[in-house]
Order: sequence, then C-alpha cells, then structure tokens
Amino acid sequence: MRKFFMTVLNTAALLGAATAAFAADKLDSASLGYTCLAASLGIGIAAFGCGIGMGCGLNGACNGVARNPEVSGKITGTMILGFAFIESLAIYALVISFILIYANPYAAT
Repeated sequence: MRKFFMTVLNTAALLGAATAAFAADKLDSASLGYTCLAASLGIGIAAFGCGIGMGCGLNGACNGVARNPEVSGKITGTMILGFAFIESLAIYALVISFILIYANPYAAT
C-alpha cells in the first residue's frame, strides 16, 4: 500500500510541475523558470533511478561471479547489455530535457 501511495504522490507532483511549466501563453521569465525546473527535475530523477538500477545490476553480477566464477564471461556480457539499456533511459530523459529548455513546443514565441 505504501508503494502505491508513493507512486501516486510522485506522479501527481511530476504532473503538477509539467502543468505549471506549460501553462503560460507566452515565454516569460516565470514560464522559463518552470520549464527549467521541470527539465532539471526530469533529468535528476532519471539519473537517480538509472544509478540505482545500475548499482543493483552490478551487485547482482558481482554476487553471481563470486558464487560461480566459471560463468563470469556470460554474466559480464549480460551486465554490459543491461547497463546500455539503462543508460539509454537516462539519455532519453536528457534529450527530453533539452527539448523542454531549448525548443519548448508549448511556448508561444
């Protein structure tokens, strides 16, 4: 129940930040500030989540190699592939943040 509550609370907070970022009709200093806030929160949360995911994956790989050293090549290959997928999520968040900052499609010029 606690996980569900925290997920709903985080989703509401992120949607509120996005709504505030795109609420202005023209690009003024307040809407630019909200856009920068939304972009920085987005990349920060993505980097935090990807870091936790990579740490858990590395922990599992180290435990697997410690228990069975003969399969270290397979574990390492799978770990690197998983890290590439996790890192692509952070890169997607970075691209979306750049779009919000530099090419805001919701701001009228």
